[in-house]
Amino acid sequence: MNAINAINMATTPALDTVNVDVAASSTFVSTPHIVQLTDRALMYLRAGYSIHLSGPAGTGKTTLAFHIAAQLRRPVTLMQGDHQLTSADLVGSASGYRKSKLVDNFIHSVLRTEETQTSLWTDNRLTTACRYGHTLIYDEFNRSPAEANTPLLSALSEGLLNLPQVHAGRENYLTVHPRFRVILTSNPEEYAGIYKSADALRDRVITIRLDHFDRDTEVCILATKAVLDEAHAAAIIDFVRALREKRADSQITVRGALALARVIATSSFAANADDPMFRMVCVDLFGVDDEDMKLFRPVLAQSSHPRPVRSKLMPVPAGEVIQ
Repeated sequence: MNAINAINMATTPALDTVNVDVAASSTFVSTPHIVQLTDRALMYLRAGYSIHLSGPAGTGKTTLAFHIAAQLRRPVTLMQGDHQLTSADLVGSASGYRKSKLVDNFIHSVLRTEETQTSLWTDNRLTTACRYGHTLIYDEFNRSPAEANTPLLSALSEGLLNLPQVHAGRENYLTVHPRFRVILTSNPEEYAGIYKSADALRDRVITIRLDHFDRDTEVCILATKAVLDEAHAAAIIDFVRALREKRADSQITVRGALALARVIATSSFAANADDPMFRMVCVDLFGVDDEDMKLFRPVLAQSSHPRPVRSKLMPVPAGEVIQ
């Protein structure tokens, strides 16, 4: 699954921020399952709420976030959670000083000097998104400490962003643009490097809990992305899903299945449990043993010219490309 047609990181002088150009990719896999998730998210966003996509790694949270943002047809600002982030990294901070000096010697016997020094403020991404009504995608936001995300609370509930008083005459509060929206993504709290998110923040967004895709969606993803015929794609997906169920391991995801499919599509060995190379690749990707390999079912129909499956794909409306 890939909703990102192009990501162009460019500093816009007028906005002093990093924007992301998003559009629906021609290879984006849109099945009824994906359409239903997208429609729910857009329903909440258009009603004025921000959303939170929560689920294990490999369930397409980030790709779905970009796809949803493209449908809103608004400029997108992207942030990545990080343990070193502070609230200043969201809101902004003083970035230097402007100093001026006036020397008055109009009367040669009198010398008057006057110096002024003013702090310079630079908006960071949350402030810019609030000011101009961008869609803020905050990917893996719970990799940042909860206190770093505090500025989001008033922005989402009261529609006001509290700004530090850097110098006299500067605004202390920013009224949030009515079309500002946030799309958060997060991994489970038991993952390494994940902080417990604030209850107050979760209360201000609508959480959509994602799990692994249904079988038809996973088969379409493999057939489209790895250029495999449907029979091979289905055999790989059934094997991966059986492994996931046997081990109760959510880390066995469609990403591993896609890696296996791409290796098969670009190599000379067959998707066969008796093929030594196939078995070694499965060991590298999934750590399987001989008992696990019994879960792989032979490909019933093989195509001499593998083609991506297109018949099951649904058309995806392209989002606006923000220049």
